[in-house]
Amino acid sequence: MHRAFEFLIHHGHAVLFIWVLIEQLGVPVPAMPLLLAAGALAGTGHLNFFACLLFAVLGAITSDSVWFQLGRHKGIKVLQLLCRISLEPDSCVRRTEGIFSKQGARSLLIAKFIPGLGLVTPPLAGIFRMRFRRFLLFDAIGSALWAAAFLALGYVFAGQIERVAANLASLGGWLLVLAIGALAAYIGYKFVARQRFLRELRIARITVDELKVKLDAGEQITIVDLRHSLDFEAEPEVIPGAFHMEAKELELKNDRLPRGGEVVLYCT
Repeated sequence: MHRAFEFLIHHGHAVLFIWVLIEQLGVPVPAMPLLLAAGALAGTGHLNFFACLLFAVLGAITSDSVWFQLGRHKGIKVLQLLCRISLEPDSCVRRTEGIFSKQGARSLLIAKFIPGLGLVTPPLAGIFRMRFRRFLLFDAIGSALWAAAFLALGYVFAGQIERVAANLASLGGWLLVLAIGALAAYIGYKFVARQRFLRELRIARITVDELKVKLDAGEQITIVDLRHSLDFEAEPEVIPGAFHMEAKELELKNDRLPRGGEVVLYCT
């Protein structure tokens, strides 16, 4: 049996709990391969399937509860921080808030299946004052569905997974080189795509100080607050004289914008 499987047999439940915990805290150590391996060992009778499920869920709930409390006490800044370190910060907030505004607590049931969403949904639930008991219920169900899905895949394909692990082990140091190369290629692709997107989207910009000078000088400027409704609900303060409109409403309600004057748009 492969050495990694032997280690997992002896320390499986503790490793599973800690690994899921740190992945859900945001450390880039994917838990899916470990869940598959634990499921494969459960399929061969070396680990208990339900014990693996319990420890994986406990790890996820523990880290999600930390993010929930940070969101409740630190507000929208926690979500902005998480999305700032994301490879796709432009879509991170929009996608998360869009799903959460439509699904509410039910978004916790699917969050862990969508890359990036599982990390930002718990603090968002805290930001918008979801009751902690309600959060725990839906988060526990969502975590159980997520962990059970990968454990079950490992359980069903136990023989194939062990053979794949043995083949990968035969690569030795080349496996690490391939993994690092694949990660670097993915990050490079995302970086290039983001830079291309920003070049296509580039528009005239104005700083906060420049805008204040114009307002103090009495210039006629229309200021539009384009924050998502969830951001606006969390921090309803606006620049004096600005009116709120979601970005998706710009095309539908553009009659509210002056045709000849200067317009300043801002969001988070």
